[in-house]
Amino acid sequence: MPEKFDCIVVGAGPAGTACAYELAKAGVNVLLLERGEYPGAKNVMGGVLYRKMMEDIIPEFYKEAPLERPIVEQRFMMMDKESAITFSYKGLEWGREPYNNFTVLRAKFDQWFAEKAVEQGVLLVCETVAVECIVENGHVVGVRTDRPDGDIYADVVVLADGVNSLLAKQLGFHREWRPDEVALATMEILKLDKNIIEDRFNLEPNQGCTIEIFGDATKGILGTGFLYTNKDTLSVGVGTLLSGLIKHKIKPYELLEHVKNHPMIRPYIQGSEPVEYLAHLIPEGGYHSIPKVAGNGVLVVGDAAQLVNAIHREGSNMAMTSGRLAAETIIMAKSQNDFSESMLDQYRMKLMESFIGQDLKKYKDATHHFERFPQYFEQYIPMLNRAASQMFTVDGASKWEKQQKIWRDLGSTKQKFKLARDMMKAWKVMK
Repeated sequence: MPEKFDCIVVGAGPAGTACAYELAKAGVNVLLLERGEYPGAKNVMGGVLYRKMMEDIIPEFYKEAPLERPIVEQRFMMMDKESAITFSYKGLEWGREPYNNFTVLRAKFDQWFAEKAVEQGVLLVCETVAVECIVENGHVVGVRTDRPDGDIYADVVVLADGVNSLLAKQLGFHREWRPDEVALATMEILKLDKNIIEDRFNLEPNQGCTIEIFGDATKGILGTGFLYTNKDTLSVGVGTLLSGLIKHKIKPYELLEHVKNHPMIRPYIQGSEPVEYLAHLIPEGGYHSIPKVAGNGVLVVGDAAQLVNAIHREGSNMAMTSGRLAAETIIMAKSQNDFSESMLDQYRMKLMESFIGQDLKKYKDATHHFERFPQYFEQYIPMLNRAASQMFTVDGASKWEKQQKIWRDLGSTKQKFKLARDMMKAWKVMK
């Protein structure tokens, strides 16, 4: 390797590769380090990629990228033990160019994305772990790897090494994450004939559907289950806060099996064969947990910077955009030969002015509110299902009598006021 690079990017996920791609395109000498055997080998996400943020980097990428299905329908399921209230939006405009989002398999997509970065001039080195940042006189000047003679130097280092960023922690940018700031997602890839997938999900060829599942999917713990359609596989999984798993003493794989065997989900996956099991930590601390993201000679992007919108289940789009904004800042810093924290802090300002900062600020208290008050998942979703069952069951009782019974089932006057207050609090943290 050369003795020194303009930039070293640690981690070849969406954030790191986006940053490296943009830098190389501008003529910056970039080294991209990946600890896995190949990009995507260690990367996991639910499986939805948003078109706009990726197209900001590679226009019309969808004409050549290894995508699974363009999503034309998004369903949301409020689930009880033997019932579910489901609502959705299905738009055929999402099935035509330029599309809205896609299901992807990270092992395929990340490799393709990294190859595109290499075509721009990025030097990709896999199976290499950056064990610490090299700091001289208060400035990050490179990284120390697990290879012999593994010290590598650069003007600036970008940390895209995931939610449990040991390098950012080593620099003092963040503390150890609390259990209520991190979720654990477990998922399986299930093999199923594409014609069966299209029949069960009411899809035409080259159309996809996502189902987000709330309530009994997580046994009342704050989190969501999900079921996504790929070409000839399904991605099924569940993610919950670590604090909830610890409190309820539930093992992640037990929760996944619970979702797969739930009577509302089982018919979708019947006859499928598991081909892969995956688990991954997800940063869900939100706005209040964003660490320091810029220092002398260093920037932090993607999951390492807690850039996930847990309410809308968005992470890859924020990761790619943060990588692009980091690259823009580095290009500007290089033009002035100034990699100080005051110069690189332009990245933080760009981040906060973008949809990333705005969305995280909008929902800054939402996750912690719902984690603190579990009745939304434990009581109110089942209550909603019982009310729907009561109203739609035709048993000779008048609709007026049914409404009266639903009102009585809400409990005492005190309980009704508590329900009203909880709904108002939920509206305030979501507005």
